Amino acid sequence: MRLRLLVISLLTVSFLGALDHTVVSTSLATVAGELGALKLMSWVVVGYTLASTVLLPVLGKLGDVLGARRIFLGSLVMFLAASLACGFSQDMAWLIAARVLQGMSSAGLQLMSQTIIARVTSQRERPRYMAIIGAAFPIAVLVGPVLGGAITDYWGWQWVFWINIPVGAAALALALVAVPHLEPGPMPRHFDVAGAAVFTAALVALVLAATWAAERSAGPATAAALAVSMLGFVAFYFIERRAPEPIVPLHFFANRTIAAGTALSAIIGVGLFSITAYLPTYVQMAYQTTATVSGLVPIATVFGMLTSNLLTGWLASRTGRYRIFPILGTSLGAAGLFVMAVLPAGLPLWVPMIVMAVVGMGTGAFMSLIVTVVQGAAPASQTGTITATINLVRQVGSTVATAIIGGVIGFGVAALLPAGLDASTLTPQLVQGAPPAVQASVAQIYASVFTPIFIALAATYAVGIVAAVLLPHGRLSDETVPAPQTTSESLSA
Repeated sequence: MRLRLLVISLLTVSFLGALDHTVVSTSLATVAGELGALKLMSWVVVGYTLASTVLLPVLGKLGDVLGARRIFLGSLVMFLAASLACGFSQDMAWLIAARVLQGMSSAGLQLMSQTIIARVTSQRERPRYMAIIGAAFPIAVLVGPVLGGAITDYWGWQWVFWINIPVGAAALALALVAVPHLEPGPMPRHFDVAGAAVFTAALVALVLAATWAAERSAGPATAAALAVSMLGFVAFYFIERRAPEPIVPLHFFANRTIAAGTALSAIIGVGLFSITAYLPTYVQMAYQTTATVSGLVPIATVFGMLTSNLLTGWLASRTGRYRIFPILGTSLGAAGLFVMAVLPAGLPLWVPMIVMAVVGMGTGAFMSLIVTVVQGAAPASQTGTITATINLVRQVGSTVATAIIGGVIGFGVAALLPAGLDASTLTPQLVQGAPPAVQASVAQIYASVFTPIFIALAATYAVGIVAAVLLPHGRLSDETVPAPQTTSESLSA
């Protein structure tokens, strides 16, 4: 019974963290208008994403050292305080600062939820519970934009943030009862301050470079940020090799399970999460649909992901076998994205919906499962650290690939548009009001620009097939992960 309460608490908190990624999108224009800072609008999202990304390895290490329960509860309290501050924002700078705090605490919630489940269940049980918690993200993608729009229209944009308070307070009360006091790992003699600082600087520079590249308005700044990022990652590599207790132990990657699992996690970010944001634009332009109808394709994708995530989690826990799911999943993803590349323009909308649902099903087949597999290959004292690494590569891969795809679309469409059409002012409404010949021309341009993108993403999933095949044969263990020092508190289902 207590394990069920724990899962409910972790799912609620994970959903709140995931929802804050999606629910804000539909309120951004209203927020920017009322606070009078349209140019800073994107930083409401970027600040959140940046903070939640750069803190992952630090929080993972702190969870191993101080205990996952302390970091989880501290992150939840901080998240509620930041949500309150967001709603009381008087200007955009205040809102961005509060969103940074939200992002930092969201990283702790996401990471510690997975770490706690790893510590209180056996590897065999874990896929089922990890799939339930992992369902928070696709559900948030499905309901977030609609919920955000409704709250903004009827209650005001402040309630987009304040709605977290009552739900989060209930989750906190439940967590205080349900989250066990897990034994922390041994206190390190040296905390890797240099590695954490250099890694954070390099990652911030990389995310800034990716963000500015997508905006295509800061050439020298983008180049400088990219150079700083590359130098930072090189320095980080040498620091981690010499650090007594690194925040990202590079020796982990000598383990085939961890190396292959990390590659598969990165492929999810690069291969699917990156393209989802652009699917509505592609559908509106290539299939001549309204904005509302264009949302059906990403909805089909996410629904396929949600369904297979829950199904494979249940099957892996029931059978103990896991290797077949990433092999089938990456194969479905590669095949579906290749089909998207060769689909002729003008087909009924249900065709890309079905194809992208297949891609979503393929991705969901190993999205949460691979975290479980990699956690089982790392020492119990490093559960938080390895969980952070898995999430980190997925998030960074998604951020960088999203920026690259945005740049390819922007430059490609601008280069191919016929005279008389300006890419900077081209909207679906403008195209739909144009003569049929212009509509057909724009549809063909978008199809031709997206074709190499879909092929590249299909190739990414093909690399994933290789990584999945390299996973060692084996079965998920029925043994509960032992505490690093003493036996941790166990839970009964």
